[in-house]
Amino acid sequence: MQLIAMHGWCGDHRSWAPFEAQARERGWGWQSPDRGYGPCPPLAPAWPAQGRRVVLAHSLGPHLLPAELLHQAEAVVLLASFGRFVPLGPGGRRLRAALAGMARELQGPNPEAMLHAFLEKAAEPQPISRLPATILEAPLTAAGRQRLLEDLARLEATSGLPCGFPSQAPCLIVEAERDQIVLPQARQLLREALPEADRLELRGIGHCLLADSLVDQVIGWIEQL
Repeated sequence: MQLIAMHGWCGDHRSWAPFEAQARERGWGWQSPDRGYGPCPPLAPAWPAQGRRVVLAHSLGPHLLPAELLHQAEAVVLLASFGRFVPLGPGGRRLRAALAGMARELQGPNPEAMLHAFLEKAAEPQPISRLPATILEAPLTAAGRQRLLEDLARLEATSGLPCGFPSQAPCLIVEAERDQIVLPQARQLLREALPEADRLELRGIGHCLLADSLVDQVIGWIEQL
């Protein structure tokens, strides 16, 4: 197995540490690219020449991967993810207004306060202290702030499965019952876009998927491919 794991908006590659440990124990190849929002430098992925290719992606993660690389995946795990993030209708209008406010904060004097609030909401109902690492452990750079702003616009513009998505490949959709970031309408649209996908719902868990059982369940699904 060759695994590529892509974090979402406001994340970095360190969140994959529990997955990486189990993958390497099995002798699987592992890459976790990074957008470079925080203290970790940007890192781009590339498939090796051999091995079964599996993508793991959290939230905006699949939309951050190159289309050609995503298209070559032979299985995909979507963790609290989506195709279209902003649904149509009143809920969508409210969400667009919230995203516009976040963009203004990113360009203001104290973007860290907004990002901390976002991470708290993403972690709920678990405390933010459960996150293995955050991009706020070091001061934001101008380049990191710009990438966050660009990817926030990319998130708002999502309209369906990302370009290059291998729709015929086996897929596992992992949903968080108490997700406060991805709206129920967006989760439903993803299910409809991938009707043959396996689905796992984590009860009492928020967007960051801070569930002790998650790694074993996802690795177990991959092992059965």
